[in-house]
Amino acid sequence: MGHPVRTDDGRLLVAEEWGDPSGTPVVLFHGTPGTRLGTLLPGLASQHPGFRFLAYDRPGYGESQRAPGRRVADAARDTAAVADAFGIERFAVVGRSGGGPHALACAALLPERVRAAAVLVGLAPPDAAGLDWQAGMTPFNVREYGLARARLDGRDPDGLEQDLAARAAVLRSDPVRLLDDLRAELSPHDLPVVEDPRVRTVLLRTYQEALRVSHHGWLDDCLAFVSPWGFGLTSITAPVLLWHGLDDAFSPVAHTRWLAGRIPGADPVLVPDAGHFAAQLALPDVLRWLETQGDGR
Repeated sequence: MGHPVRTDDGRLLVAEEWGDPSGTPVVLFHGTPGTRLGTLLPGLASQHPGFRFLAYDRPGYGESQRAPGRRVADAARDTAAVADAFGIERFAVVGRSGGGPHALACAALLPERVRAAAVLVGLAPPDAAGLDWQAGMTPFNVREYGLARARLDGRDPDGLEQDLAARAAVLRSDPVRLLDDLRAELSPHDLPVVEDPRVRTVLLRTYQEALRVSHHGWLDDCLAFVSPWGFGLTSITAPVLLWHGLDDAFSPVAHTRWLAGRIPGADPVLVPDAGHFAAQLALPDVLRWLETQGDGR
């Protein structure tokens, strides 16, 4: 059922905890669309007894209450509320795909609490100088982010809402449809990953939970990604790992290369023969990196 957490403005977030209660705390940020249920593959927590994992559904996903107009920066406030509810002061953050910007928000805005950050197949800010932000993205992502920008500038205020509401209505009863719809846009390296029974089970479970109540989390994520994020990257002082598959067409690797050039001391890991969904299998490597980053308490 998850653990209810109240934010300082009274909203409800649904969080989850796994692993070793005395282990190093790590907050996991899910993708888009997604929920806390998509952050760990089955059995992974028990295979890494030195870690205590937390995750929560971003506002508008599952039963976490919506925060209309939320910015990427707002994740820092929500994450602090979740950590406080579980009695945790210092923690690492790991964000995959749409969770990546939110992990960076915590690293930038909670410097006294975040000891290290890892971003897997993440995005760069929409105003990234010198980056063609949508270049190399799948037609699906180009369409959704194009509709998000059209909503923000008033050219098509209802298009994104209508599109995602219709998609969510179908996926609510048949989450397999999202994987089927994306299949044509998956790289050859992604296809075997999404057919892995562990990955497929987690993806279907998180898609179904994410959209069970509404499409608003998906909508608000898209809008937040193409709006000003509300923080700068050069202020990040915690160690940052940037992991990306070179054959990623959902979050093109150019985004991670751009981030690596702006985040002080960032450590980019660019993986050949890997696509977007390979990040589902990369967490053990990330945890080994976290073990080298000093005391997490």
